[in-house]
Amino acid sequence: MKTSQTILQIIQKEQEVTIDELVKKLSFSRQYIHKVVLQQLDNNLITKTGKAPHTYYRLHAEIKNENNSTMLLPEVEQFLQQHFITVEATGNLLEGAAAMQYWSTQQHLDTAKSANEFVETRKKYLSYFNNIGLIDGLQKLKNTKGMPEIEVQALYYLDFNAIERFGKTKLGTLMHYAKQGQNKNLMKLVVAEIKNRIHYFLQQHQIDAVLYVPPTIKRKIQIMDYVEKNLQIDLPKIIIKKVSNEIIIPQKALAKLHERIANAKHTFIVPAQKKYATILIIDDAVGSGATINEIALKILQKKLAKNIIGLSVTGSYNDFEVVSEL
Repeated sequence: MKTSQTILQIIQKEQEVTIDELVKKLSFSRQYIHKVVLQQLDNNLITKTGKAPHTYYRLHAEIKNENNSTMLLPEVEQFLQQHFITVEATGNLLEGAAAMQYWSTQQHLDTAKSANEFVETRKKYLSYFNNIGLIDGLQKLKNTKGMPEIEVQALYYLDFNAIERFGKTKLGTLMHYAKQGQNKNLMKLVVAEIKNRIHYFLQQHQIDAVLYVPPTIKRKIQIMDYVEKNLQIDLPKIIIKKVSNEIIIPQKALAKLHERIANAKHTFIVPAQKKYATILIIDDAVGSGATINEIALKILQKKLAKNIIGLSVTGSYNDFEVVSEL
């Protein structure tokens, strides 16, 4: 019997095991056992809980019940692997077919049917992408009722934050859990998803300087700081300050547009500094667009640039979302 199969049998019997326990039972080197276990993780046969030195491995929830196994067409599996991820209640990140099987099981739905419906729905949203893989969000900004004069010349998203029925997109999910959990591994995945696309965007536009929208909530690890460092954009950085009163109100947690506009207007400060022709504003997520628009207004008032373009990792499709940043 293969070592991989033996490990699965041990995990099934013991419910949860550590690498040390497997080493004792199998008398193989720790390095070899760890390699086999990682292969089982990659194949979504087992899941991992906890962090070293308290890491435990369990059979994947769907593997325990053979009735849940579903055959998907290769092209559907390939599409899911590229576009669908979810996070288990225990905090494990699942990708592709395994993610769809878990999601469908939680929703009490047929996996194959849900997978096909996801492909159809996701393809509808992919039709909004232009020839360089971006979503034009300017018209949505202009159509937002109550939005004052638009100050940006263009606004783009790298992806939608969420789509109908299936919730957050792959990039939206990575951003959410990376940000909330201050998880560097997930931040690394975010950068891997967006880095080449942003650099290609910079090649297509005559950008002279970049402004990163600062966060509201204080965290030890800020996702935009990580993104800024690892994007490695070799352009001057525009200084912007985020100030707040005694009670901190996250912009994306506000439900009314006029509140978001007021929040951005009174909490972002752009000091006088060197002038540029075109400045790119990069944000983690765009809901209403009020933040980028108000920052653009402040830049123009200081006469720091002639043209301003907004670029967001994710953006909302309809109206704008209220996001809890607890």
